[in-house]
Amino acid sequence: MMAWRVHEFGSPDAMQFEHVPVPRPDRGEVLVKVHAAGVGPWDGWIRAGKSALPQPLPLTLGSDLSGEIQAIGPQVLGLSVGDPVYGVTNPRFIGAYAEYALASATMIAPKPVSIDHVEAASVPVIAVTAWQGLFEQALLKAGQTVLIHGAAGNVGAYAVQMARRAGIRTIVTVATDDIAFVRELGADTVVDFKTQRFEEEIRDVDAVLDLVGGETQQRSFQVLRRGGKLISAVAQPDQDLARSYGVDATFFLVRVTSHDLAEIASLIDSGELRTRVGAVISLADAREAHRMLEDVQPRPKGKIVLAVDAR
Repeated sequence: MMAWRVHEFGSPDAMQFEHVPVPRPDRGEVLVKVHAAGVGPWDGWIRAGKSALPQPLPLTLGSDLSGEIQAIGPQVLGLSVGDPVYGVTNPRFIGAYAEYALASATMIAPKPVSIDHVEAASVPVIAVTAWQGLFEQALLKAGQTVLIHGAAGNVGAYAVQMARRAGIRTIVTVATDDIAFVRELGADTVVDFKTQRFEEEIRDVDAVLDLVGGETQQRSFQVLRRGGKLISAVAQPDQDLARSYGVDATFFLVRVTSHDLAEIASLIDSGELRTRVGAVISLADAREAHRMLEDVQPRPKGKIVLAVDAR
């Protein structure tokens, strides 16, 4: 089979498209015939040697995938050969940029039936990040208020939709040209960060979901109520600032699970969540996708997905 391999960390030019043996599933794994693989910024970090996790070389890039089960390893229950599934390969987030990939059975779920494999591959990491940020980290409930930074981005767009469905009031910060988009998603209050300072418009929110980091994160402490929560998926918050404002502040890494993927699939199939694919690129052209990640080429709004023709 063909797969995108990294033998030494570096730029997109370090990626090598080469023949490798089809892997065999071990305990708790399945072999997936990959129809589509999602591309995320974490793939670029892994390729460049900047992953938060140890990544021994050589490796195959990619985490998000959608496809069909081809083989099942020992101690896997509830899944069968031929099942269409979507999800993530493994906790190291590697292996999906290939015609066949191994996936942990605890990190995949039945594919949403209402969307195709390309759309399904765009969902897992970003949608689960939004879900866990809102409900497992911030512990938000109906009637509360959340400020979402980066609400027009891939994670943010899911967070707006999920919060709206749960009865949580949403305040979002976006650029001017994204205002119409987030309003369509159901945002209650929209702050244009190019013309407004959100800390002058907002007070006493229950939680901030930070998908931007930097100065935006620093300024967010002052809009929280005492006892509120700042949850960041991008950068470790300043704990001294958190204590001074009387709030909790947490950085978290997403943990993709079959349970959360099944919940999200149900919301997609019921029409309560919409996906957003920004570009579909052939697996053989994956370097072009990584040049988009590096902003060497224009980056689309929405998820980049690799379409795979498995041999």
